[in-house]
Amino acid sequence: MPQTLIAGVDEAGRGPLAGPVVAAAVILDPARPIIGLGDSKVISEKRRASLALQIRHCAWVGVGIAEPEEIDRLNILQATMTAMARAVRNLPRLPGHVLVDGNRVPEGLPCPAEAIIKGDASEAAIGAASIIAKTVRDGLMLHAALRFPGYGFEAHKGYPSTIHRNALIALGPCPIHRFSYAPVRAALEKRQA
Repeated sequence: MPQTLIAGVDEAGRGPLAGPVVAAAVILDPARPIIGLGDSKVISEKRRASLALQIRHCAWVGVGIAEPEEIDRLNILQATMTAMARAVRNLPRLPGHVLVDGNRVPEGLPCPAEAIIKGDASEAAIGAASIIAKTVRDGLMLHAALRFPGYGFEAHKGYPSTIHRNALIALGPCPIHRFSYAPVRAALEKRQA
């Protein structure tokens, strides 16, 4: 591993109506390069799973999660920043510098940091973090689909698809929905009316 450890940080799950926001921090080892890192949204699910295994084998990984209750209490931006800070703190080694995807840096990081817009496409460590965050969150939503059948979480992962919106109206919100989000509030009010 290099002398100055650089961690890439990214998140998954800001837009869904249900489930947590998940952030990951990854410190890559230049001696063990991983080919094909990048924005998780443009990588196939199968390829993401393969890359996630390689990342966990060849790099240091930290994950941070903010649950729906925190999202409702803090707002999605602050919950995302909280999850990112947790991911950095959960790394097995303290980085010397952090690169964060986006235009904001979480407060309270243990080292200097900078934000890089579209960093998941330009910085390998951020791309690796994007892949870890996405695969962890997708796994959590597959588990949620078993706990809360009928919503289709296994397919849309909590994003506001037509199937999800229809299920939300038919079934009402479940415990992992984000009650501060307008479509969830509207579905709850409709059920209570």
